[in-house]
Amino acid sequence: MKKRLLKVSVLILTCLLVFSLSGCGKTEQASADGKIVIRLGHPMAPGNNVTVGYEKFKEIVEEKSAGKIEIQIFGNTTLGSDRVTMESTQKGTLEMASCSSPNMASFAREFMVFDLPYITAPEHQQKLYAALNEGELEQYLDNVCGKIGLKPIMYSEFGYRNFVSTKKPITKAADLKGLKVRTTDSPVEVAVAEALGMSATPVAWGETYTALQQGTVDAEGNTWGLLSDAKHGEILEYGIDSGHNYSMHLLMINKKYFEALPEDLQTILVESGKEALEWQRAVSNDMETEAKQKLIDSGVTLYDLTPAEKEELKTITRPVWDKFPEIPQELIDLVTATQK
Repeated sequence: MKKRLLKVSVLILTCLLVFSLSGCGKTEQASADGKIVIRLGHPMAPGNNVTVGYEKFKEIVEEKSAGKIEIQIFGNTTLGSDRVTMESTQKGTLEMASCSSPNMASFAREFMVFDLPYITAPEHQQKLYAALNEGELEQYLDNVCGKIGLKPIMYSEFGYRNFVSTKKPITKAADLKGLKVRTTDSPVEVAVAEALGMSATPVAWGETYTALQQGTVDAEGNTWGLLSDAKHGEILEYGIDSGHNYSMHLLMINKKYFEALPEDLQTILVESGKEALEWQRAVSNDMETEAKQKLIDSGVTLYDLTPAEKEELKTITRPVWDKFPEIPQELIDLVTATQK
């Protein structure tokens, strides 16, 4: 009960902070010189591939608009978790926010599709990108977001999550059993952990470092980039390249706010998002490789699974797909069609 009250209190305080920064709830922000000021909240650490993608977005928007639009970036959970900032954007007290696809499931169940184990694979990544950039999958997700008051601007590159632990060596699926693994609130992510014999413990991203340090959890699953950029390598000891689900960060803008902007500025935001996303995806693979090496250099032992060992993970977690009939089959089909 005390923990629940504490979480509620933190949420209220964070929301009050966002509200105060939002100009008392007004959706339109303008500086003294008439610039349109758009605030963008996201939880990623400095130097992360998502972070630099948003910095590129800011650069392109401000250049294309000839200074008519100013993008103010609040990163590294300055305004609270991605769920808090996305809720603020949904309600119109913040213009833009970025949220991981697992946490987006709190707003629209459809985003659980990307948590389904091994529904995507790196070798088919470009086809997934193409479907997200245009076509039926893009239209489907745009409609989903529109129903909850949001418009997607960037399906930001995030990548494949890998399991890591603080104490226990892991080199195969059986080694994951018994670990207390940090997850998001995504029910699919929790189900994947349980299928592998782990004890799933949802923890907000900004609290994960402390949870690992204190032993509240002794494992997590994330990209090498995010693990490295958030300094988790200081605590972690072991990891495997499980690549068990694909997680994007989705940059959204309040739909009503967007539609109230002049059409030329709407076009600038959309085009800038596409250009920034293309740039971000081009640098992400190299950044992920560098991050993996940084973890190794910091003393983390990373084991590369053999094809047979990874296939075992796929076999063990595949029944999770059948536990979530609320994920529309039409959407599953659109995603899996990109993997052939």
